[in-house]
Amino acid sequence: MSTFGPLSVIFDLDGTLVDSEPNYYEASRRTLSEYGVPDFTWEEHERYVGISTRETIADWRGRYGLRAPAEELLAVKNRHYLELAGSTTRAYPEMRAFVDALAAEGVPMAVASGSSPAAIEAILAVTGLDAVLRTVVSAEEVAHGKPAPDVFLEAARRLGADPADCVVLEDAVPGAEAACAAGMRCIAIPYVAAQADAPEFAAADLLLRGGQREFTAKGALEWLEQQAGRG
Repeated sequence: MSTFGPLSVIFDLDGTLVDSEPNYYEASRRTLSEYGVPDFTWEEHERYVGISTRETIADWRGRYGLRAPAEELLAVKNRHYLELAGSTTRAYPEMRAFVDALAAEGVPMAVASGSSPAAIEAILAVTGLDAVLRTVVSAEEVAHGKPAPDVFLEAARRLGADPADCVVLEDAVPGAEAACAAGMRCIAIPYVAAQADAPEFAAADLLLRGGQREFTAKGALEWLEQQAGRG
């Protein structure tokens, strides 16, 4: 057992481990443009931060009156995203340091994301995080995406961990809500600054209101050690 006792750590991917939201926005903009919806804005994109790609597309079809099948739209968006992700995605430096420190301590870790399996695999590969983050769950593999707890509970199951011993790192409101619903502790690192006052974030065990600029590997490790000491 590691220094951190029975604790396991589950990471959201986009906006938490890696700065991928700009690529998701551009993939969405290109996809919607192809289907007759011009001028998709960043502000419009922000409503989908933390929601699975499949559920995003379901909302698009109603909101924008898209007639194309959901599977077709999903394939087009994923194609655009993978074209962008392969060369421009970067891991947040302090997150990488945190992951490396946990790996050195033998802490079980997983990724639980709303992205497609192919997108998760591509991002982990291009950032090199696949070397230490080998347990991965996509929302496409479970019944319901965030804010339902399914992806986090499946990640815990694959790690062989009790949900009560899991700590989730999340940047989005639906993810923080999902972590709470799963009975897990949560470090919330809001990606959208305007959402920092959301009640779902207020319920997190540790809220870093400044987002990634406030997150440090050292601070997160110290907090995790305190959690382990509480048993």
